[in-house]
Amino acid sequence: MMLYKLVILGDRSVGKTYDPFTEESYRKQVIIDDNPCVLEILDAGAEDIFLYYQWIRDGEGFLIMYSISSRSTFERVEQFHDQIIRVKENEPVPIMLVGNKCDKITEREVSREEGMDMARKLRCDFIESSAKTAVNVERAFYGVVKMIRQNREGGKDSRRNRKKVRCVIL
Repeated sequence: MMLYKLVILGDRSVGKTYDPFTEESYRKQVIIDDNPCVLEILDAGAEDIFLYYQWIRDGEGFLIMYSISSRSTFERVEQFHDQIIRVKENEPVPIMLVGNKCDKITEREVSREEGMDMARKLRCDFIESSAKTAVNVERAFYGVVKMIRQNREGGKDSRRNRKKVRCVIL
């Protein structure tokens, strides 16, 4: 069974976990595209800076989350993105930008268009969700897993091609 390490980044109040007693890391067994797999989900709070960067280093895919009802959380998105890129040393990494709390329509401070524009700027995927009502939560995680799978397949192809290359010196 394949294991996927996903890291959620975002400010405290963005709703990374709706249940306030949820652990900062947990595993969930799911089936994606008829393939059973285990998601190891890490909520990278910045309380322990060593763990924070270790989780980014170990993560295969990332969800950068902000609250649509808090402009300040949206304004920090680029900082989280830059931290991922710096730690991963510019290697291609699957990232999903998640505008959470879409159930709070009347409190919206960040438009959907702003979220989509930011995702284009950061060259990542985008989705709006609600952890409270479970809207698009699975879809966000599954989307990142599918990107990880594409990266893994691409890596196999490039390794396979490298093995076929021969060097002859005359």
